[in-house]
Amino acid sequence: MKQQFNPDQSNRYADMFAAMGAEPRLRIMQLLLTAHPQGLVAGDIQNELGIPSSTLSHHLDKLKHEDLVRVRREHTFLWYTANTDALQELLGFLYAECCTRNRAVEPGCLAAMGGKKSKSRNGNKS
Repeated sequence: MKQQFNPDQSNRYADMFAAMGAEPRLRIMQLLLTAHPQGLVAGDIQNELGIPSSTLSHHLDKLKHEDLVRVRREHTFLWYTANTDALQELLGFLYAECCTRNRAVEPGCLAAMGGKKSKSRNGNKS
C-alpha cells in the first residue's frame, strides 16, 4: 500500500531541505553533528565558518525556525545542537520514499555510500 503524506508534512520536509540547501547552513549542520551531543557555542561556529556574527545569526535563526537546530543558554553562552530527532524524521521520509516504496535506491547502498565522496554537479569530486 502506498503511504500518503499530508500536505503539512510535505511542506515541512520541503522547508527543512530548503533550510539546509544553503552551503553555510549545511556546514553548520555538519559542525553541529560532529559536536553532538554537546553542541557548539556561536563563537566557535563563527570561527570555523569565518563569517560575520550577523550572517551566522541569520543562518542559525533559519535552522532554528525549521526545528533543525536547538539552542540552550548556559550562563552567558548560547549552545547550539543539531536536532537529531528532526533529522531522523527527515531521513525516515527519504528512506520510505526512495528505498522501501519504489526501490529507487537499494537500502544496502546507503551504508556503503556513507564514506564515499560524490561527484558534484560540475563533475568534480567533492
